[in-house]
Amino acid sequence: MPSQRPALLALFGSLVLLLACSGAGPDRDLILATTTSTQDSGLLDALVPVFEERTALRLKTIAVGTGEALAMARRGDADVVLAHAPALERESVGSGFTVNRRRVMHNDFVIVGPAADPARIHGVSEGAEALARIAAAGSAFASRGDRSGPHFREQQLWQAAGIEPAGDWYLETGQGMGATLLVASQRGAYTLSDRGTYLALRERTELVSHIEGDPPLLNVYSVMEVNPERFPAVNREGARAFSDFLLSDEARTIIESFGTGRFGEPLFFLEDDEAGLAVGG
Repeated sequence: MPSQRPALLALFGSLVLLLACSGAGPDRDLILATTTSTQDSGLLDALVPVFEERTALRLKTIAVGTGEALAMARRGDADVVLAHAPALERESVGSGFTVNRRRVMHNDFVIVGPAADPARIHGVSEGAEALARIAAAGSAFASRGDRSGPHFREQQLWQAAGIEPAGDWYLETGQGMGATLLVASQRGAYTLSDRGTYLALRERTELVSHIEGDPPLLNVYSVMEVNPERFPAVNREGARAFSDFLLSDEARTIIESFGTGRFGEPLFFLEDDEAGLAVGG
């Protein structure tokens, strides 16, 4: 299939012109519901000013767990969503609350914990096996417990391990990824984190990465627009402009180089699928 980027860029340029000449400009905030990882990693700090300069839109970012971000879409309280829980996203699109779902980037989840590694998980090849060892040892584990992308993936791993975690060793923070990493560090606990947030906060914690590279730990981010047919008041043009911006060459250059100067490696990797994902992906 030929690349859709030239047509996409032309559309993005047309939307910029439309926004500049319409009431959806500086007087109308565009509301982005997104995950805490895109904020805690610093990626939005690199992307948002460029988008605002190109479109004259003000982007209001609300960083919550993916579950809450999609709940905002179901209520019509956001214009566009950037999330990383594919099953929940497919449910949102299938229910008609969001449209035009497209993959933007990926990194992976890692299981991090104290260097002493009391559950002896370092080097285990599968995330589910690592969690089983943590549970068997009764080692502290910090869970976000907030229906976020990481929490949803963590639950899948517990299910794969045949374990329903409970007890004093299982700590539910109810907080974002950055805060949960800090709690895990303070409590000498393990946790599941997206790589980007872990790397961004690594110097502020005493956590090391023990498990990575397991295929179920792949972490894909997708952008979706809140359905204007269901919620006529949403900023349809602004949402499409932001969605297209994330797939533009300018944004992709920012994404693929983000983190290399500080960490010696990128925090995110580009996704090649630019087509709408109404059902799969």
